Amino acid sequence: MVNSPLRLDIDLAALTANWRWFQGRSGGARTGAAIKADGYGLGADAVMTALAGAGARDFFVTTNAEAALLLPLAEGVTLSALHGIREGETPLPGVVPVLNSAAQIARWRRIGNGARCDVMVDTGMNRLGLDWRGFETGMLDGLNVGILHSHLACADDPGAAMNGEQLGRFQEIVRAVRDAGHAVEASLAGSGGVCLGTDYAFDLTRPGLGLYGGVPHPVAAGVPAQVVRPYAEIVLVREVPAGDTVGYGGTWTAAADTRVAILNLGYADGYLRGFSNAGRVKVNGASRPVAGRVSMDLIAVDLGSDPEPQTAREGDWLEVEFDLPVAARQSGLSQYELLISLGHRYQRRYI
Repeated sequence: MVNSPLRLDIDLAALTANWRWFQGRSGGARTGAAIKADGYGLGADAVMTALAGAGARDFFVTTNAEAALLLPLAEGVTLSALHGIREGETPLPGVVPVLNSAAQIARWRRIGNGARCDVMVDTGMNRLGLDWRGFETGMLDGLNVGILHSHLACADDPGAAMNGEQLGRFQEIVRAVRDAGHAVEASLAGSGGVCLGTDYAFDLTRPGLGLYGGVPHPVAAGVPAQVVRPYAEIVLVREVPAGDTVGYGGTWTAAADTRVAILNLGYADGYLRGFSNAGRVKVNGASRPVAGRVSMDLIAVDLGSDPEPQTAREGDWLEVEFDLPVAARQSGLSQYELLISLGHRYQRRYI
């Protein structure tokens, strides 16, 4: 059997520990999990199974197409499609559409046969959802609404006035809906929103990034454990004389005679060009820099003159440093982009 020279080690114990941390900050609210984009690139099925085993029951993907890949669902698990129901789609068993517009509501009235739906109200982000300024409780009449959702625009910034403004708007809408006789639950907070405090938790929280080792808010700094560690195999080790350059554009020059390891890794694998001359790789316990530009399928790593790193050989596996907040600073990319960009040429090893 031919194996890929790339591997992701995915720590499911760290994933569930991160979920429990968000659960602990959610007060009395249930804690769900966003598993869209194939579990943020780590495998939605494995992520959902691990988190369901830890006690999560509410999961969120974007579309019916994503949801269909996760059926059938385990007993007691709910899967919601955040982008609602498109024209021409048919309901999927056990999948709850989150309706975002009057057109989607009308569509669900035609095809939903009284099944549960959720509804999103936009409270200031101006993205998905019914506009809060024109929202009327009668829009929900005749629907079997389980949860009323909204989403925070600035949850990663604890000083943003918009957080409180959106909270107040959502509280008023939830109160009005319940006063009108709709027995709905409410959900506002993702990972960053959970960190803003229990006022934002309502009945259900929907953490995403923080589950996978990202830091969504200063309160969480140093808390979420690293979940994913990429590894790449060395294609070859070569001698580079002093004064020679490495890679496209010649952006790295050897200050002295040195050796570099060429790895089976590049921007086709989600190790993007922002890591050029900035990323780090572990070689026999030492942290070594990426030398030159990241290309489509290859990077070079400066092994330097220290004796230990120079023992690296063709076929060795090296860990690519991928602590999300650190990698975001190195590359100039967001923590979200770093996770989602991981390609499909990796073997996934769940540990």
